[in-house]
Amino acid sequence: MNLQETLDWRYTTKEYDTTKKISDADMAAVKTLLRMSPSSVNLQPWHFIVAETKEGKARIAKGTQGFFSFNESKVTNASAVVLFCSKIDADEDYYKHIADTEDKDGRFPNEDIKNGFLGAVKAFAGIHKYDLKDLQHWMEKQVYLNIGSFLLGVASLGIDATPMEGIDVKALDEEFGLREKGYTSLVAVSLGYRAESDFNSTEKTPKSRLAESEIFTVI
Repeated sequence: MNLQETLDWRYTTKEYDTTKKISDADMAAVKTLLRMSPSSVNLQPWHFIVAETKEGKARIAKGTQGFFSFNESKVTNASAVVLFCSKIDADEDYYKHIADTEDKDGRFPNEDIKNGFLGAVKAFAGIHKYDLKDLQHWMEKQVYLNIGSFLLGVASLGIDATPMEGIDVKALDEEFGLREKGYTSLVAVSLGYRAESDFNSTEKTPKSRLAESEIFTVI
């Protein structure tokens, strides 16, 4: 599929075919998509819980109880589910960890450039921590950038997806001990293959978007 075909094909899947499983090769590609996503100053303030087993999906389904029960089958019937988690805070040790990792990967030809990068990370993070006082929210924005590229990326692999903010993040934070590890859950994304009976498929329900004349100003 080319880009336009991929955009037309993908949609928020409501019902999964439980007989179809994502191959190991495609799951490896899924994890590469998660890892290679862009983020501001390459901060990578995320962690991913990837459930590929029945037991793993059952644990994530604990976040779809009560009010969120409408999402339970989208978790349990999917081939896999990714729980996107964001860092709660970041400090100089973490910034140095990012810089040291980039240095090990060969991104800095000398120490001065490495120190310049580290200074930029501290500067931008400092703006959000001390001036705007929205460091956690800023880091969550980076995770949402990942989710956006992830949805298009998995569609390019012919994999359907369902992004879900309708989850009990407190229950999932407790289930996986996330807050003690410095993270909190944000969004779950189910992965798999659409069932023929899915009412929301693009074959049954045409996509609808606002007109170009309404959303673009070309200057």
